[in-house]
Amino acid sequence: MRAEPSVLHLDLDAFFAAVEQRDRPSLRGKPLLVGGTGPRGVVATASYEARPYGCGSAMAMGEARRRCPRAAVVAPRFAAYRDTSRAVMHELGKLSRLVEPLSLDEAYVDLAVGHDGPRTVDTAAVSALATALRERIREVTGLTASVGAGTSKLVAKIASDLCKPDGLLVVPPGAERELLDPLPVSRLWSVGPAAARTLGTLGVKTVEQLRAVPPGELVAVLGTSAGGTLARLALGEDDRAVDAEREGKSIGSENTFPRDVVDRTWLLAELHGLVGGVARRLAASGLSARTVTVKVRQHDFETHTRSRTLAAGTDDPAVLRRVAGQLFAGVDVTEGLRLLGVSVSGLISWSQPELAIEEEPAAAAVPAAPVADAPAMPRRPAFPPGADVVHDELGRGWVQGSGLGRVTLRLELPGDTRPGRVVTVPLADPALHPAEPVVPPAVAAILAELAAGEAGEA
Repeated sequence: MRAEPSVLHLDLDAFFAAVEQRDRPSLRGKPLLVGGTGPRGVVATASYEARPYGCGSAMAMGEARRRCPRAAVVAPRFAAYRDTSRAVMHELGKLSRLVEPLSLDEAYVDLAVGHDGPRTVDTAAVSALATALRERIREVTGLTASVGAGTSKLVAKIASDLCKPDGLLVVPPGAERELLDPLPVSRLWSVGPAAARTLGTLGVKTVEQLRAVPPGELVAVLGTSAGGTLARLALGEDDRAVDAEREGKSIGSENTFPRDVVDRTWLLAELHGLVGGVARRLAASGLSARTVTVKVRQHDFETHTRSRTLAAGTDDPAVLRRVAGQLFAGVDVTEGLRLLGVSVSGLISWSQPELAIEEEPAAAAVPAAPVADAPAMPRRPAFPPGADVVHDELGRGWVQGSGLGRVTLRLELPGDTRPGRVVTVPLADPALHPAEPVVPPAVAAILAELAAGEAGEA
């Protein structure tokens, strides 16, 4: 255990929804759901205004809409989220050379390690650093962040969760048990649903009750590794280091179909499209991947994944398509698929040609497009809800909805103080075009600084 609360955990509040509300004045202060907009869509993030209605992440979008009919629904804009995330991680990097990103909106920072070497930080110093950090993030991004700090990753993460939204909680050394004792055991990072049920049979519901169970009994019911880990976590002991070299989790994309699909040729073409999107995100992040995973959900909701790890990292779309196609070749589609997805992991910051893949026989290649007589499937909207657009005559805005050959636009920009006006134009209007997100000036300045630094290193 550390002698000072030098592990900091930052979590941007309702990140996707917060970015949408920052950039779209008409959405501010209103219930908002970000996620898949189709019949089988899933909520990625619900704004805090939507949460009192029972809406939350991973919920079926249809259910969330039933619970909160007046909520606005938009598709995710990952480019906007990525830009904001890079600016936030840049600010975290000013505090320490050890920053461990967990996702676009979440990271650990080791405050005991400065850029010039080890440093000592007491509770007051950590509180001051965290306060300044939250103010700086609000200034740069227009978003709020919840920050927790403690003597371990476990304590810091739980502290940030408890003070959400827009809060700060620094747990002084020696106060770990006071924080943890009243919490349900499911708040500990190693306790999943199965472990929680097992502990429930022992009458254990809180961390305080868990700590009263002899370690040997925990090992007997949960196994040596899990039982021993839980015994330590109940004491607030967590020796995991902040790892700046930690590989990113994954980059992926998936599509849930309006109806089950049995046509393999159509599915292969869909897989190609998903791989293309993943490859573009890899390139934009300056990363390569070693592991490719294909995910399918069958007609009966059974979900399966197939993975392959390459000898070297790659960001080549052709290689990724070929590997994904080979993995998909073994999937049974005779009863239909509800969902198809692809992801890459083992992310690294360099690449080299994957020669072993290039030597695979040509027969393993995947067709680039469906054949002419492939069954027609409902097309995705050309302008999904939430998409950034520009109209040659009307100006910039975003899509509120589309249908019946028309697109409804909200003409407003991030810096506007009032909601913009609403107009409807034909879907086929040649003056209407997709657009890149407008980047807030302070975020744009940081991105330019980062780009200049990368160019200098090259």
